[in-house]
Formats: sequence, C-alpha cells, structure tokens
Amino acid sequence: MGFESLWMFDWLGTVLPVFFVVVLGIVVLSAGREVMEWHRNKRQPVLTVGSRITARRTHLQQRRQEEQGTRTYTFYYLTFEVESGDRMEFKVTGEEYGQCAEGDEGRLTFQGTRYIGFQRLNRYSLEQVKM
Repeated sequence: MGFESLWMFDWLGTVLPVFFVVVLGIVVLSAGREVMEWHRNKRQPVLTVGSRITARRTHLQQRRQEEQGTRTYTFYYLTFEVESGDRMEFKVTGEEYGQCAEGDEGRLTFQGTRYIGFQRLNRYSLEQVKM
C-alpha cells in the first residue's frame, strides 16, 4: 500500500496540467489568429473594383449538442473575378448569397480579406424592358 497506490496521484499531477495547458494554448492561438486577421484587415484600404461573380458555394457544418441534438450551420461563399483577372472568395450572409447569381457583374467592395458589399449592375436597360 505504499508507493504503488500513489501512482494515480502522480499521473493526475503530471498529465492533467499538461493536457490543460495544451487545450488552453489551442484556444488562445485560435483567438489570436482571429484578432490578428481583424487587425490586418483594419489596416488595409477599402477598395471598390469592377468584378463578376464566377462561383457560389455553401459549406454545411453539423455540431452535436447535448440537449438540442444535432445543429446544422450553413456558411455561404461567393467567388469574384476582378478587373485584373484575380479571383477572390468571400464569406457572405445567406441573404446576400440568395440575391447573387453566377455571371452577375457589378462593383465589389472589400477591405483586405473582409467582404463589405457587392452592387450589381442592371442587366437590362429601360428600352429592353419596354419591348
């Protein structure tokens, strides 16, 4: 009953703190990365450029919750091709996603990697509508 019965306390005293530090480090790094990206975007100029929507996509993510069961989250993305030929993908709201179609042309406004808005150009002139 001497030292053999104390191995559990030694294990808890060594492994548990290491596990806690690793989990805490992951949380801090994730939060730090988000703050750094926000700060980097804040320093970028707000740009408005001519663009065309070249692709739309969604990403579904399911999370299991104790009392509510499974919860599904939908993330919406639009890919724009700007005047220079570069393509950029931005995360947008479901409402914005629903109002846009591939091939829409307009003015894209963004700041760094942050999407601000997209103003579509009218495809039809008033003369075409009157016909």
